[in-house]
Amino acid sequence: MNEERKPSECPAPAADAAEAKTGMPDLLTVSPSPHARRGVTTSHLMRDVMIALVPATVWGVYLFGVRAALVVLVSILSCVAFELLTEIILKRTVTIADCSAALTGLLLGLNLSASVPFYVPVIGSAFAIIVVKQLFGGIGKNIMNPALAARVFLVLTWTNGMTAFPAAYDRSFDAVSSATPLAALKVGNLPAESLLDLFLGRQGGSIGEISALMLLIGGVYLLARRVITWHIPAAYLGTVAILSFLFPAAGVDRLPYMVASLCSGGLVLGAFFMATDYVTSPVTKVGRLIYGLGCGLITVFIRRFGGYSEGVSFAILIMNALVWYLDMLTKPRVYGTERRKKKAKEGGAKQ
Repeated sequence: MNEERKPSECPAPAADAAEAKTGMPDLLTVSPSPHARRGVTTSHLMRDVMIALVPATVWGVYLFGVRAALVVLVSILSCVAFELLTEIILKRTVTIADCSAALTGLLLGLNLSASVPFYVPVIGSAFAIIVVKQLFGGIGKNIMNPALAARVFLVLTWTNGMTAFPAAYDRSFDAVSSATPLAALKVGNLPAESLLDLFLGRQGGSIGEISALMLLIGGVYLLARRVITWHIPAAYLGTVAILSFLFPAAGVDRLPYMVASLCSGGLVLGAFFMATDYVTSPVTKVGRLIYGLGCGLITVFIRRFGGYSEGVSFAILIMNALVWYLDMLTKPRVYGTERRKKKAKEGGAKQ
């Protein structure tokens, strides 16, 4: 029904409210960007990423048992607790409801072996939240990915425990030390596992990085939800694929070596879930492609020539440090700025 409403029944327009408050029409009130809103909040994005990680998490728990679930749970609870305590001590707004700390804990837990003592994820969580995140100002101000920084910190300080992994379906965790596919690739051999096993995730490794299939399902979900774009994962995985195919280990077939390199270690997890972190990745499309290319080059270099068999964490952290320069290098030119600079120079020369 299209009944006409009396003036007294009509609500006051937003413009009238703004004018009454500021003394000027709403059209003359300028606010900071962004002006177009999608209704997407930080908590929405964090929850989407956590949902995308569910397949890999479930598979890791299936492969390594309840202890894998406990390691991940301890990591999540520790990150949330440290964020709450730090923000209370520093008298900041408590932000644990945005799920960013929970996501950091989930990513850290998935980067750990199911055999680590429970104090390891607690120490890693403290480093990720207190040192990497909160001391730099909190969410949005950290210069590197907190979960990856914590993983590298743990690898450098507790190397033996961080590089010992249970075999697939092993529930004992007694004197665990199983050879991983990356260890075989490091010495120039193909892994003992078949390529199908590598793709599905039937081998030893960290809890959440072993199944390329489960991680790809999560990555497709993030792309479909427009949480991430294709630029970084494609550039990262593409670079590793091309280099592995062109420069395989001596005496190894190119194609199996390339597939094994892509499905081993934390490459897929890093490409889709950590290299794409909003805070520590470039904002421009060209910058993201260069960033992914750099991650791929450094990963392959460390895997082939470095002291560790895995280079994903180090590669992403190194490229995190270069993000500001990539943004400056690839930012679009603002229309009219060159002309103003030219006029300013001419004016200075005349004076």
